Formats: sequence, C-alpha cells, structure tokens
Amino acid sequence: MVTKACHLEIVTDLSSEAFIAALKRFFSRRGKSERIFSDNATNFVGTQLELKRLREIMSNCVSNLSKFLCEERVEWSFIPPRAPNHGGLWEAGVKAVKYHLRRVMGNLRFTYEEFLTTLNQIEGVLNSRPLYPLSCDPGDFDALTPGHFLVGRPITAIAEPSLTEVSDNRLKVWQKQTKIVQHIWKRWSNNYLSTLQNRNKWYFEKNNVKIHDMEILKEDNLPVCNWPLGRILEVYHGKDNKIRVVLVKTKNGVANFWSS
Repeated sequence: MVTKACHLEIVTDLSSEAFIAALKRFFSRRGKSERIFSDNATNFVGTQLELKRLREIMSNCVSNLSKFLCEERVEWSFIPPRAPNHGGLWEAGVKAVKYHLRRVMGNLRFTYEEFLTTLNQIEGVLNSRPLYPLSCDPGDFDALTPGHFLVGRPITAIAEPSLTEVSDNRLKVWQKQTKIVQHIWKRWSNNYLSTLQNRNKWYFEKNNVKIHDMEILKEDNLPVCNWPLGRILEVYHGKDNKIRVVLVKTKNGVANFWSS
C-alpha cells in the first residue's frame, strides 16, 4: 500500500543552516528518511538577478546539505530543472496549502509562533482525511487516515465554535487563527470530496455500491477534522437497475436515506 501525508515546517531564511535545522526537526518527529526528493532551484526563477542569487544560495546549501546527509546516510535526489510535474506527488500537497492559505489570510500578519500554530493545525486537517476502512466489520465506522502512519491514530482537533461568519475586528489573535483553520477545513474538505467523485462519461460498466460499504457523508458546518462516515444497510435500485438510493447507518446509530 502506498499513501502520502503532509508535514509543514517554517524557516526564517533560505540558508543551509535553516534548512538543516528544519530537517532535524522533521527527523525528530517523523523518523529518519532513507531518500529525499526536492525541487530544483531553477523552477522558481523569475529574473536573471534572482537566478544568480538562488544559485549562490543553493550552491552553498547543496555543499552543506550533502555533507550532513552523507553523515546521516540519506540519499538526496533533485527533479529535473523546469519540470515541476516530476514532483507532482508533493506539489499537490503544497498547492493545497498555498491555494487556500493565500485566499483566507489576506492581509493578516502573524508572529512566528502564531503562524507556526496555524500551519500545524492545517497540517492536521490535511492528514485527517479518510483513506480506507480499517476493517470489514459492518459495525466498525473507523477509517484508515494518514494520521495512522504518523502517530498511530486519527488526527483530531479541539472542538470550537464556528467563527467563519464573524468579522475580524471582533476577534482576538487566537480566534483569527481558528477562523483561518476553519475556512481552510471547509474549503479543502469540499474539494477533497469532489476529487473522490468521477464525473467523466461512463464508457465502461462500473460496479454498484454494496451493502456494508463504508461511505463518506457530506454534511455542512462540520467541526474541523470531523469526517462523518457510515455503512450501507440497504440499497434501492432505479428502473435502469442502478442503485439510486441507499440506507446508511452512522456511528450514532441513526439510519438515513442518501441519494447515490
């Protein structure tokens, strides 16, 4: 089985010392990696001056990092220059964070500690997504998540009242952090559910859902990192013999009808 998880770190500059410090923090929390893939610096170049500056930084950085990683017996690989598609796996995670963070934060300014707290909460959101049922037991509503690979259990969040509709001038700094995380949770969880639904034309016959299958239920205004899961109890076919409605049992024991 192959899966992915997201780990976010903050560095104060582009020096090799700052990167090595971030890498040590990563190793301490997640364990030492056998192989590291990274972007090539020229992927982010806009001007010749920027190119020269980044090359000087990367030249010094590569020298120091190579020594550090050799001592730690970690293999470090670069993707080809100007080919970000070769890093599509991690670029998807980077995009998910940057895309929503830029739109939600706006002109807000945080201290290092405040921003680090916000990023750690966003990391928890991304690593809370359900991947696969933990068992075939119809009474088991727990799903495997990236959090299981990182900490051995699902990642949860502190239950807090929704602040998404409250004006910023009425909120304290920590409440603004909470509001940002709640906005990103709402946006990203909806996008994640959309990626699970294939809306292309059906050129081939596909299997219907089955009794005892685990399903993610779409509900509005859910708390952060809360994914409502259910098991199918009964199925109802349409005139075309395709399942159109199912009876779903949730963890609280309530059965509801959901259109498929």
